[in-house]
Amino acid sequence: MNFLRSSKAGLKNRVGVLNGKRVDYFKGRSAVKALLSPAYAKTKNTPKITSEEEAQKLLYNTIPFTFFLRVDRGQPVGSASSPKSLQINQVQLFKPEDYYAWFYEGSQWTNYVGGVAMVAIILAGVMFPLWPPILRLGVWYLSLVFLGLIGLLLVISIIRLIFYVITVLVASPGIWIFPRLFADVGFVDSFIPLWEWDLPKKKSKKKKSAEKSDKGKGASSGVNTPDHAVDDVDDSGVSAANSRSGSRAATVEDVTEEIS
Repeated sequence: MNFLRSSKAGLKNRVGVLNGKRVDYFKGRSAVKALLSPAYAKTKNTPKITSEEEAQKLLYNTIPFTFFLRVDRGQPVGSASSPKSLQINQVQLFKPEDYYAWFYEGSQWTNYVGGVAMVAIILAGVMFPLWPPILRLGVWYLSLVFLGLIGLLLVISIIRLIFYVITVLVASPGIWIFPRLFADVGFVDSFIPLWEWDLPKKKSKKKKSAEKSDKGKGASSGVNTPDHAVDDVDDSGVSAANSRSGSRAATVEDVTEEIS
């Protein structure tokens, strides 16, 4: 159960409403796949599972311990995007196509550690006047450094915008200072390169190949291709296409048979 409740299992948990309370629930087939995954095979002190039948039997045998129970899924509670209502089924079986609600929360040590850390931070902030003078002075210096970094970032943003507007008017298409300043990169990479022209991004190779394939399909199907035009011929048997010099278009002539 600890494995199924962990992120290693990859079990897709959904949120439902059971007796007015939000609970997590899953589909039986997802639990079977998790027990047959390589991650479960690496676990220690757990039953070995080699087939779907063994996985279903193991999950069925754990139902009396009420780690999870079989539920029937109903309509959403409220709007269409709201969690769906759940109701415990009186017949407790395990079937891959059914849904099961969790009653086991798993290991809670991370929640306990997080709660203790939050309380410690709040108490430390409240008791700031009782801190030693050296610690309070250090915090004051750190706050000045933090505010200075924020102010420097704002100044750089304003300067690069003004410089870009000037270069757009003087030397189109414009120059960006620190073009990757707000990109999703590291701190050092945000300032590399120093400047860059504001040129449109080139199309990727995949897009170019897709456009070429579309053009090839259009040419093979004969859509909008003037070389496949057909000219009408009058009764005199002279094609209108013959009057065009250098025309390579195909011509169709009607021939009347004389019956003697």
